[in-house]
Amino acid sequence: MNAEFPGGLSAAFIDQATSSFADFLRTLGHDPAARITGDSADAAGVSRSVPHGTTIVALTCENGMVMAGDRRATMGNVIAQKDIEKVFEADEHSVIGIAGAAGIAVELVRLFCVELEHYEKIEGVPLTLDGKANRLSTLLRNNLGLAMQGLAVVPLFGGYDLDSHRGRIFSYDVTGGRYEERDHYAVGSGSTFARGSLKKLFRPEMTTDQAVTTAIEALYDAADDDSATGGPDMTRRIYPVVASVDDDGVRIWDEDSIGPVVDRVVSARMTSPDGPVAQLPQSGGAA
Repeated sequence: MNAEFPGGLSAAFIDQATSSFADFLRTLGHDPAARITGDSADAAGVSRSVPHGTTIVALTCENGMVMAGDRRATMGNVIAQKDIEKVFEADEHSVIGIAGAAGIAVELVRLFCVELEHYEKIEGVPLTLDGKANRLSTLLRNNLGLAMQGLAVVPLFGGYDLDSHRGRIFSYDVTGGRYEERDHYAVGSGSTFARGSLKKLFRPEMTTDQAVTTAIEALYDAADDDSATGGPDMTRRIYPVVASVDDDGVRIWDEDSIGPVVDRVVSARMTSPDGPVAQLPQSGGAA
């Protein structure tokens, strides 16, 4: 027991020179980067045997933003898990979705959530949305070693900006590069197909409910062309994980809420397999 601090805590716990939880751990000799990145020389060889998360989509809407992810994790050509969760609440007004090496990604999300909570406890105020996006960038940079060996983590971050009163989306590369996206974005193996779907269906004036439906449509289109992206499993009732964020905070849609949306999308695909068609503008030419 420490005599100076009756609770048994050392001075490092009391006199902190940083509001970063990751930096605080380093002062105690516990580098979180070492736990996340490591120095495994054969990481490239084992990357094929590590479950990988795939497709995440995000889009802004009238009241904030929506993020959704499919539930499939792959391990090479094998489906490693049918019901993995890839979208998480980061804090009261932000969410994070993961693609890439699943185990490392989940570990990074946990560290990121603690990082945000630690900052708020130390400073007495939460980080701004830009500040949160920057903190995630720093954590990603620590994973560069394994990323270069095939064990990459590529998150998608978004939330409701309390200062500008709107939803915002941030994408990243494996080096920690941060990029703010306009209106919508997707990451993961099915992202090319999901982005094409979002590009045709997105409307700035969409309500949250309409944005959720659009996200489900985009994931369905991704699953239609990408074998690593899982579509809704109607027999097991495994639906995409969907989160919406607005001024009131984060809402993770439960099965009772997202089930009817998925049912409508799948039912409509029975008669129109390629999904809804974007409306074209009226011709201005003479009849």
